[in-house]
Amino acid sequence: MLQSIEARTGNAVGERWAESTPSEIDAAVAAAASAADAFAATSASRRAGLLRGLASVLEAERESLVALADRETGLGLPRLNGELDRSTFQLRGFADVLEGGGAHTVIDDKAVAGAPPSGRPRLTRVRVPLGPVAMFSASNFPFAFSVLGGDTASALGAGCPVVVKAHPAHPELSRRTAALALRVIAAQGLPVGVFQFVQGGSIDVGVALVKATAIAAVAFTGSFKGGTALARIAGERARPIPFFGELGSVNPLVVLPAALEKNGVELAGTLAQSICVGAGQFCTSPGVILVLQDAAGDAFVQALAAALRDLKPHAMLSATIRATFERGVAQWRNASRLKPLVDDAGDASAAAPRPFLAETLAADFIDDHALHEEVFGCAALVVRVASIDEAVEVLKAIGGSLTVTLWGADQDAEPTRRLVRTAMQVAGRVLFSGVPTGVAVTAAQHHGGPFPASTQPFTTSVGYAAMDRFLRPVALQDAPAWLLDRQGVPA
Repeated sequence: MLQSIEARTGNAVGERWAESTPSEIDAAVAAAASAADAFAATSASRRAGLLRGLASVLEAERESLVALADRETGLGLPRLNGELDRSTFQLRGFADVLEGGGAHTVIDDKAVAGAPPSGRPRLTRVRVPLGPVAMFSASNFPFAFSVLGGDTASALGAGCPVVVKAHPAHPELSRRTAALALRVIAAQGLPVGVFQFVQGGSIDVGVALVKATAIAAVAFTGSFKGGTALARIAGERARPIPFFGELGSVNPLVVLPAALEKNGVELAGTLAQSICVGAGQFCTSPGVILVLQDAAGDAFVQALAAALRDLKPHAMLSATIRATFERGVAQWRNASRLKPLVDDAGDASAAAPRPFLAETLAADFIDDHALHEEVFGCAALVVRVASIDEAVEVLKAIGGSLTVTLWGADQDAEPTRRLVRTAMQVAGRVLFSGVPTGVAVTAAQHHGGPFPASTQPFTTSVGYAAMDRFLRPVALQDAPAWLLDRQGVPA
């Protein structure tokens, strides 16, 4: 059973309702499949109109949606209003990309007379939608990565129907948002199968959706454990399908001497805020901080610890997420190779968590794989390194990450180049200023990375290239004029 819970008090609100049954999941997928061909053949302008309509209805219902989201998540009105703005921005951004020809790209190689290899027939490369996409909503972004978030926007933009699996951390908000989406689809005369909605807190709901024969791809944002389990199911189907999973990461941040010479104390405060923003419930939260073993590094670590002690994160999204955070911190607290720096254990039953920071040496960190695992929340490890070469080894030990941040890499030198090369090998996004929390929605963005950060490192779940996940290339050889006249729009 599902229940709306008030995040700040833990109190149940309203009636309980049942999760989607196997027959309801089958019906949702069947409806999406029945709409797939017609929706794939719609024009870019038609799909752009749908995305703009969805953005408009979110804005029209802002007051009630944001209030409901705040009740179920406790994230606060300023944060949630900003997140709704981001959601409407990316819906309209994908609409702009569609109207600019971004989905129906065509590469046309004219025929060349003569024998191969110089001679050839006419070949026209187009892209076709994959078909129904199963979209798993995330807990930590109830608008931007949820029912009408980036995965839904990019799949609809590509011409793929979506079957949204709501997250149980904000169930009533998800139901209300889905109802608004269906209202827009009906008003625009599109088949109801273009957008379908299932819900449930049990593992069975997600498994049934991934196993459904007509599902052609999966978009997932969530935990490493849940994502890898579903990816395995997607790969073991009789007809395996792509699983686009964004699984989070520790997002290492390297602090070089050049950065500390300018404004070390200010940077420490900025980093502390990034660790605690959203109670640390960002997939890009910096979790491993690499600092040189010298006096400037000592001062920076002390300033970081002092800044963290002064911060008071808000309540986490759910009791389950909070319990997982506390278990992770307890494991770090008991690790013999770590020295706690900020450890106000407090009361684990209190409404809000407390920040945690510990320190270790590079060799000990590299040797203990358990220290490489993400603790989702306002916790981080400082790893003291003796040199840039040792920092490189730490990054390699961490492996795939959504981001790596390099502060102070402004001058061209071979050690710096080596550090940058390594960062680019292990991360999907490399920052040279600022903090990794905050992911711009733009054409150049890449929100992914080598495993375990994501299951498909060549793809992004944020930015307009996210639509490419759901479009498959097809080469048309000597295609008839009527088909070429469609300019890449499927027949």
